[in-house]
Amino acid sequence: MQLLTLPPSPTLATSIRATAQVFEDPRSQALLAHLQQVAPSEASVLIIGETGTGKELVARHIHNLSGRRNGPFVAVNCGAFSESLVEAELFGHEKGAFTGALASKAGWFEEADGGTLFLDEIGDLPMAIQVKLLRVLQEREVVRLGSRKSIPINVRVLAATNVQLDKAINAGHFREDLYYRLNVVSLQLYPLRERPGDILPLARHFIRTYCERLGYGEVRLSPEAESKLVGYGWPGNIRELENVIHHTLLVCRNGVVQEDDLRLSHIRIERQEAQPVVEESADAQLLRAFQRLFEEQGGALHELVEDSLLRAAYRYCHYNQVHTANLLGLSRNVTRARLIAIGELVVNKRRPEPTGRDSRLVQLSI
Repeated sequence: MQLLTLPPSPTLATSIRATAQVFEDPRSQALLAHLQQVAPSEASVLIIGETGTGKELVARHIHNLSGRRNGPFVAVNCGAFSESLVEAELFGHEKGAFTGALASKAGWFEEADGGTLFLDEIGDLPMAIQVKLLRVLQEREVVRLGSRKSIPINVRVLAATNVQLDKAINAGHFREDLYYRLNVVSLQLYPLRERPGDILPLARHFIRTYCERLGYGEVRLSPEAESKLVGYGWPGNIRELENVIHHTLLVCRNGVVQEDDLRLSHIRIERQEAQPVVEESADAQLLRAFQRLFEEQGGALHELVEDSLLRAAYRYCHYNQVHTANLLGLSRNVTRARLIAIGELVVNKRRPEPTGRDSRLVQLSI
């Protein structure tokens, strides 16, 4: 069983974060396989899931599977600081930059240099800070509050959210360009109620953990207790399951957890029904494709993209110049001149049928 746990911390007792994650359910196994594929890359990752589903655990696992595993992993909650302080916390500040700044201090980006920065609840960032964050991600340097000197950084950013950022974008609360910058890779963490195969393995893990802390012997779940756990909706996800197990061990007798020992919440949390999937616009698809290309290829892309677009359109139109010109919105003369320039059209000679892909054609995964 693949088990992820958070490092011990005094703050975990009052935290709403999940402290353990397993991958027994088929949905979780699919997530793990995807995670293992993208972790070694340098791509930014957006982790989406409800509170208590284990987003930080997944982020830590990505870091540990990457080439940055020997560097620092810095996890911060973007909603834990006031708007006036979050800039200084993110980017650092110099002495005297604001009232109370008695000494210079490095920000989260500098602390994570050479490693991974995990920005939890990214949707809580104020719009003004989102602009500055986008610039830092693009330029790979920070400027401390109260300073004009830029500091180069080498950081991989993983972000997480429990809100639907597409709705936040439409409402004007989140920048679309920042969303595409962060969402090179997207990982969806399903709530516990939608991956029931993880419930009992997690429950048994928490039983072992709390039995060790409480000095108990072996404790097991009765079949009726197991059915009750699997059938419950878990609105608080993994953290709620941990709390239920902790309380249950305090009241159960004879080393067996019975159905009546499980005190489950009767609070109903109203959740929005799933919205129908809206097909992504062509402009949005291109933005995503270009974002991947920028990450992978680097500079000098204009001519390469232009030539590749013309080649792809020419072949799509079955090597018809007029149709190609109409498709691209160009005149036939311009289209013909460009086809000759890139070697797709041989003047006064019959063009041979293509036998394979042009090695320079860029495949934009849309």
